[in-house]
Amino acid sequence: MIHIIITAYGEPNSTIRCINSFLSQKIKQNYKIIVADPFPETEKIIKKEFKNNKKIEFFLDPGEGKSYALNTIFEKIYSTPEDIIILTDGDVYVSNNTVSAFLEAFKDKEIGAATGQPVSVDSRETMFGFWSHLLFAGIDSVRKELSEKKQFFECSGYLFAIRNGVLQGFPLETSEDSIIPYLFWKKNYKIKYLPEIEVYVKNPGNWKDWKLQKIRNIKGHENLNKLEKEMPRTKSFFNEIKKGTFFALTYPKTIKEFVWTMNLFIARLYIYLIALYQTKIKKSSYQDGWRTESTESTRSLD
Repeated sequence: MIHIIITAYGEPNSTIRCINSFLSQKIKQNYKIIVADPFPETEKIIKKEFKNNKKIEFFLDPGEGKSYALNTIFEKIYSTPEDIIILTDGDVYVSNNTVSAFLEAFKDKEIGAATGQPVSVDSRETMFGFWSHLLFAGIDSVRKELSEKKQFFECSGYLFAIRNGVLQGFPLETSEDSIIPYLFWKKNYKIKYLPEIEVYVKNPGNWKDWKLQKIRNIKGHENLNKLEKEMPRTKSFFNEIKKGTFFALTYPKTIKEFVWTMNLFIARLYIYLIALYQTKIKKSSYQDGWRTESTESTRSLD
């Protein structure tokens, strides 16, 4: 059994596109698509669009955060490690080989979690669009290296898959794409990167939304130090400097892109300082309020 969980937040048009990107795939195995959203209006639109397709279920998110909703769903669908759970968001869509490639990877009984490659749909001709392409390319490079070496790395929250029947739940105090892979790793499962699986992402298009999203991500990762002190960190300020500086400097193709890269260095330093100030000085830690502060520029269809 395959459970495809789509977590959304009042974005029915984008969610419909995401659902269709799975329905268009040839899936021979029994599967169910579960849409989790805190807005009843979304359920009405989804049911009308898909005419009560029995492959699609709606879970009314109680509004306690994404991790809370996922834990609740995990409890309901808990089964055996032969079954697979695919996790994605309502504001993205996936390539047509997603399910088949995940299933192929999980034929290896040592694989506990696998993740696809985020691909930016933003134009490289704008600064924020260029930043998204650069950052995704850097993450792609790191994940390929760590996956080939069979070392630990964090998955992409935009799209990853796990074995069912292994985890009873996971902590709410950090991002699910970080802690879930590590919980599998602790159980001696391996993590696999599948760059041939693509998930298409609309990134923040202005400073306010970009800053909000990145600070929230940093806070989620900083909480890992409290929850799992032994966890290898693949996303941190020092790792960005160590592994990302040379890559970033060689990525630009024009003088304009080189200037934008310099701006990105300054922006990343700034948000790390802000995030650390908020967590260390103001004691404002990561809160799993699923999009309590919306980044409007990432909502491409709604």
